[in-house]
Amino acid sequence: MVSDLVFRSMTMSDIPSIVAIEQEAFATPWTPEAFKNELTSNMFARYMVMEQDGQIIGYGGMWVIIDEAHVTNIAVSSDHRGQGLGERLLSELQQTAAFFGANKMTLEVRVSNEIAQRLYRKLGFKPSGIRPAYYSDNNEDALIMWAELNRYQPTAEEQEW
Repeated sequence: MVSDLVFRSMTMSDIPSIVAIEQEAFATPWTPEAFKNELTSNMFARYMVMEQDGQIIGYGGMWVIIDEAHVTNIAVSSDHRGQGLGERLLSELQQTAAFFGANKMTLEVRVSNEIAQRLYRKLGFKPSGIRPAYYSDNNEDALIMWAELNRYQPTAEEQEW
């Protein structure tokens, strides 16, 4: 059931699970060292995991710089795809980006990845250009997409702080 999902910040102990999902999802997966560097050395990085029954089933990362968020990676484990979880995860990333002050979000996606592009369009992303030969494994072009984010509205409790 999708309602029992937990979203939380990624920790160092999550890296092995994240790398396993990364390796099944991408032709050129990030290394454990890359994730470690993001968590420890990149002040713009915001990474989250999506858990179900205590198991990490997806993750997403972004850099939030001033008022823009750039999605670095997002993936759902192969045995949990096709259930709308990617949409939930990206929506959570968008809300988190808005919380940190972003009003726009960008990402790159393979021009051949129609499934991902459909999801991104559903969540408000619009094509804005091409990065030629962006992907190192096969020199495929990347489609650049941008979305406007809804301004974060703090709850009454949060306003009291």
